[in-house]
Amino acid sequence: MVVKSLNFQQLQQQIGVQFNNEKLLKQAFTHSSYVNEHRGKPFQDNERLEFLGDAVLELTVSHYLYSRYPKMSEGELTKLRAAIVCEPSLVTFANDLKFGELVLLGKGEEFTGGRHRPALLADAFEAFIGSLYLDQGLDAVQRFLEKYVFPRVSQGEFMRVTDYKSQLQEIVQHDSLGDIHYRIVKEQGPAHHREFISEVTLSGVVLGEGKGRSKKEAEQQAAAKAIQQLGPMYRLKK
Repeated sequence: MVVKSLNFQQLQQQIGVQFNNEKLLKQAFTHSSYVNEHRGKPFQDNERLEFLGDAVLELTVSHYLYSRYPKMSEGELTKLRAAIVCEPSLVTFANDLKFGELVLLGKGEEFTGGRHRPALLADAFEAFIGSLYLDQGLDAVQRFLEKYVFPRVSQGEFMRVTDYKSQLQEIVQHDSLGDIHYRIVKEQGPAHHREFISEVTLSGVVLGEGKGRSKKEAEQQAAAKAIQQLGPMYRLKK
């Protein structure tokens, strides 16, 4: 059994937000594996909140960037937003706030290290944003991001926006590692909120999978995962 050093009340004190409906907060950290092991009890997983939080996060970050950087082109804004809301960044935000300690997991997921899985942590962050939006509205979400995310943007943490596809191609060519190919493996969501999932392969071996609101964004995220998979020895200096 995992001993948690942070509980939901402490989290609210830490971030300076008191939820009106704490059930929403708990749901944001409830993984489907936990619900599956507690059938018959009134638990809901965080998948719907994650869906909502993803959209709210994209809107609030877009609004911030649009206002903060009036001289940036649409393409530059899109790349910068992608760098902020991509999985590695969301995992960083979640870890800074110790969200992993709060996630409710089934025994099997816990045993296999799910608490530290990047996708799970990123989903929990998005679900938290969704729960905060439902509980207190967009202004509360913006205040939270102004405290924990936007300062990192203004400090230039995400300004070195990387073209991961070009970087991966350069790595592969430089070290003669083989041929890389991208493929859209899944499209999901309604037409007005489409999400694409892309995978990149190196000589037939899947190196990374990414998701995005466009095929290009999904491919960029897949390339970023591939660079991580190849390891630090292959990463180029930015």
